[in-house]
Amino acid sequence: MQYTQEALARAKNVKMLILDVDGVLTDGSIAVGDNGELFKTFNVRDGLGITLAQKLGIKTAIITGRESKMLAYRARELKINAFYQNKKNKVPAYKELLAEYQLKDEEVAYIGDDLFDLAVMKKVGFPATVADATEEAKSVSILISDFAGGKGAVRQIIEFILKAQEKWQAVIDSYLNIEDETDAKEVEKNISQ
Repeated sequence: MQYTQEALARAKNVKMLILDVDGVLTDGSIAVGDNGELFKTFNVRDGLGITLAQKLGIKTAIITGRESKMLAYRARELKINAFYQNKKNKVPAYKELLAEYQLKDEEVAYIGDDLFDLAVMKKVGFPATVADATEEAKSVSILISDFAGGKGAVRQIIEFILKAQEKWQAVIDSYLNIEDETDAKEVEKNISQ
C-alpha cells in the first residue's frame, strides 16, 4: 500500500475509528431472503483488526445509512463503542461522537467509500477508503487500501494506524509467543497500550 509521510503523521493522532458499512465492512452486496430478510457477510480479519484497535485504546464507531439486524448483531459482537443506523446525513452523528468522546477532528479516522461519506471524510484528520471506492471518496482520502470493501481493507488500514502509533509489533510479539491455550487466553486478555 502506498502512503505519504503526511498519512503516517496523521495516523499517530488517531483516537477513534469510524466505519461505514456497505462497501467498507462488506463488499456492498445485499442478499435478500424469501421473507425479505437481508444478509451481509463480514470479513473475519477486519473483525480482528477492530478488536485489536479497541484493545490498544482506539475507540470505534459505525455510522451507516441503512438499518440491519445483522449489522446490529455484528456491532455488539465486536463491542463497537458507538453505533448509528439510518443516517443518510452522517455529520450530526459525527458531531455527537466528537462531543461525547471529547475529540478533535484530527483525532478521528473515517473509512468510507461513497458519496454519503464525503462530508465526514472531509472533516476528519485521517480519511481513508477501500480500493473499489468511488473516485470522489478516493480524492478526499489520505490513504487508500489495496483491498476492496469486505475483503480486508479495514484490517489493512487499522494495521497502518497501529504501526504508525508503534503498537503493532507488540501485537505480533504476543501472538508469536503462544504455546498453549492458557497463553492464547492471556494474549487476548493482556494486549494493551
